[in-house]
Amino acid sequence: MTRRVVGWWLALWAVLVLLLVVIGGITRLTDSGLSITEWRPISGALPPIGEAAWNEEFAKYRQIPEYRLVYPDMTLAGFKRIYLWEFVHRLWARLVGAALLIPLVVFWWKGAIAPPLRGRLVGLLVLMGCQGALGWYMVRSGLSVRVDVSQYRLAAHLSLALVIYAVAVWTAADVLWGTRPAAGGSGFRRAVTVWTGLIFLTAMAGAFVAGLRAGKVFNEFPFMAGGLVPPGYWTGALGWRNLFDNVATVQFNHRWLGITTALGALGVAFAGARSLAAGRLRKLTLLAGGMALLQVTLGIVTLLGSVPIPPAASHQAGAVLLFTLGLLIRHEA
Repeated sequence: MTRRVVGWWLALWAVLVLLLVVIGGITRLTDSGLSITEWRPISGALPPIGEAAWNEEFAKYRQIPEYRLVYPDMTLAGFKRIYLWEFVHRLWARLVGAALLIPLVVFWWKGAIAPPLRGRLVGLLVLMGCQGALGWYMVRSGLSVRVDVSQYRLAAHLSLALVIYAVAVWTAADVLWGTRPAAGGSGFRRAVTVWTGLIFLTAMAGAFVAGLRAGKVFNEFPFMAGGLVPPGYWTGALGWRNLFDNVATVQFNHRWLGITTALGALGVAFAGARSLAAGRLRKLTLLAGGMALLQVTLGIVTLLGSVPIPPAASHQAGAVLLFTLGLLIRHEA
């Protein structure tokens, strides 16, 4: 019973991390990420109280380039709206950290954490601390010269979040499901490993799309400016940096990585339906195929609508859910 309690704690904690990723995505979509210009790990857990405190925070925001160059007409009421999302993002991150640390101490003290898990869970705590520092490092990139955060640091922040999430999901599956004889054959396992890595890579490409606001241009599908490959896809001046700094390149790569990932999911689903016996693994492969189709649909809707917040946030959540299925299928296989 104690083992299952630990397993369900880890599973629920992974859900909290998933929600944190979605909240972070909404923070980005609402241009809220630079509204809090300081990193106060302790005192920052409380919002401004009273009009004087709000005016003080607003005065700090008015000093950064984003306000001066992008939102010079913003009112205090508008500032409060964007501040709320960034505050919720940071507060939820603190709660996620506490939801890992406090139960870990209690379970460890009661002897409920098996020795093989201890190092992994302590590693998660360390990664959470690194993620907080990386988040502030990302925000700092938009406080002095840029009007937005660095797309490189944004991608690194999301990448570490997904690594933390992957460790949590895999560990929860270890505890709740245990290990069993391999299923599906070595070729199937290799294919699922590559496909899961492709999901991660597609999500990273999506982070660069968000960082450059590349979803605001070429709002058509499957063409870009009337052709499959957009004009200006590759410029000699940028060289390899086209992959990360060129809006046309970044969007093109993300959309076709997404299509490739979806085709991979359908291949996994087909293999599961054809060769796997009825059971958890077969259900997971079929679910992955359906989730991939939904994810592509959300991506196209987001693109055609020039990144409206509800489908865009759902698209980011869908990426994490598809990544979850990849992890669970590989674990079961």
